[in-house]
Amino acid sequence: MRALQIAASGMTAQQMRVEVISNNLANMNTTAYNARRAEFADLHYQQVTRPGTVTSTEGTLLPTGVQMGLGVRPAAVSVMLSQGSLAHTGGDLDIAIEGRGYLEVVLPDGGAAFTRDGSLKRSAEGLIVTSDGYEVVPGMVIPDDARSLSINAEGEVFVYFNDRAEAELLGRFSLASFTNEKGLEAIGSNLFRETEASGQAAVAAPGQDGLGTLRQGYLEDSSVDAVRELTELIKAQRGYELNAKVITAADQMLAATAQVR
Repeated sequence: MRALQIAASGMTAQQMRVEVISNNLANMNTTAYNARRAEFADLHYQQVTRPGTVTSTEGTLLPTGVQMGLGVRPAAVSVMLSQGSLAHTGGDLDIAIEGRGYLEVVLPDGGAAFTRDGSLKRSAEGLIVTSDGYEVVPGMVIPDDARSLSINAEGEVFVYFNDRAEAELLGRFSLASFTNEKGLEAIGSNLFRETEASGQAAVAAPGQDGLGTLRQGYLEDSSVDAVRELTELIKAQRGYELNAKVITAADQMLAATAQVR
């Protein structure tokens, strides 16, 4: 009775789909979060009778054959890349990326990670860091006597002081891009690592080489569409229920077989 295993694989697939949807809904308010989508593929087939099998001495070929599918399997959970809307915050260290690109940060082990979360902070030493305290490349330190700072679209950071009229250039943010952004490895805290699938990071100034620009005082909202996610949730629930009914039907067929006298 293959139907039991096939329906079980369908229930497992729909369960995974619901888990992906629930993660999307949980991150509706996460800065610069991109929704994920579960993708599936059919399992291998049992070739009961192969198409093209010779069926007679005259060389007649079977046009279709008998190929029994054995269920479904997860193929991928891919990121749906899209620009979230920009929300005004007014913060000096809040920056949104309009277009392609990621900010590079330095992890505690010295490795590189990348993020689109521009809710930056100032450490006790004046270093510009992420919300988790990771240094943002190129490691700019804001002077203690700085009155305010300004970040233009090209990533240049200027600081203003009380005792002088002109601004001082502190440094410049850079952005990284990847050949295959969907191949990045998500490690939590809005951070990603490059992988062999994503390709190496290509770093340039904002606005160059097809990269986006920066907007100070704004943050990128999550791109999760609540209506779409709820619709997908209903479809996943119905799919789970239908596969459960297949198991019930298969069980009843087995019970009927066992009761044959």
